[in-house]
Amino acid sequence: MEDNDKVVLGDYICILALEDGVDIIGMTRGKDTKFHHTEKLDSGEVMIAQFTENTSAMKIRGKAKILTKYGELYSHQDRQPT
Repeated sequence: MEDNDKVVLGDYICILALEDGVDIIGMTRGKDTKFHHTEKLDSGEVMIAQFTENTSAMKIRGKAKILTKYGELYSHQDRQPT
């Protein structure tokens, strides 16, 4: 591997859709934050995503359970952890 070929190993998150139509939006890094990728999950579907050199943030719209190395959270307020 050359010095110019660097590997970016970012944190992973796991997203479990709790309803149909959960949107996951990847946002870019840099001077201007922009949307660069979107996915749509239906109830019960799981996506494992990684933060990378290009992805600095993710926006999750809809009811979902999100697992990170820091713990779990829900993207909808009236859903309480069990």
